Amino acid sequence: MLPGELVGTTEEFKPGEGTNVSAGDIYSTATGTVIIDRKARVISVRPRTLTPNILKVGDIVYGKITDVRESGAIVEVAGIEGKENREIVNVRLGDIHVSNVRDSYVKRLSDEFRHFDIVKARVLDTERIRLTTAEDSLGVVKAYCSNCKGELVLEGKKLKCPVCNMTETRKISTEYGKGVK
Repeated sequence: MLPGELVGTTEEFKPGEGTNVSAGDIYSTATGTVIIDRKARVISVRPRTLTPNILKVGDIVYGKITDVRESGAIVEVAGIEGKENREIVNVRLGDIHVSNVRDSYVKRLSDEFRHFDIVKARVLDTERIRLTTAEDSLGVVKAYCSNCKGELVLEGKKLKCPVCNMTETRKISTEYGKGVK
């Protein structure tokens, strides 16, 4: 079944998921398989492909820090946790405001995030793509040395560069270095 194809009439069935009604006729809104529930007299179309990801409030996302300003960090959102196999359709650049970085006061945002850091954040607002890293499991999951660009290794509560021995601070996730699930 393809979108726009006639699947039945309202005289025979009630329209179910994956269908719409026009002038008493029921049409498919998805590419998929027709499912008929004869007892309930409902006709539906089960999509053959997964629907695209749409960001929702509360979603956990992964992204790359592209800019750090005084009041916030700009994040290029790359994926939604648990839905990494599908592209996100309504995404723009996200923003982690300084008040949403952690539960305590943040003096300088550049001590929390740097360019190219990979962060795990929760969506607060889908209209302006506002994000938070205030929970322990949220924050930087991968960071690079601001001096030599080597990958930083977690030592205690600090990040250390194995290449140039520079030590840096970040708003570190409890899942730092564990990779994306």
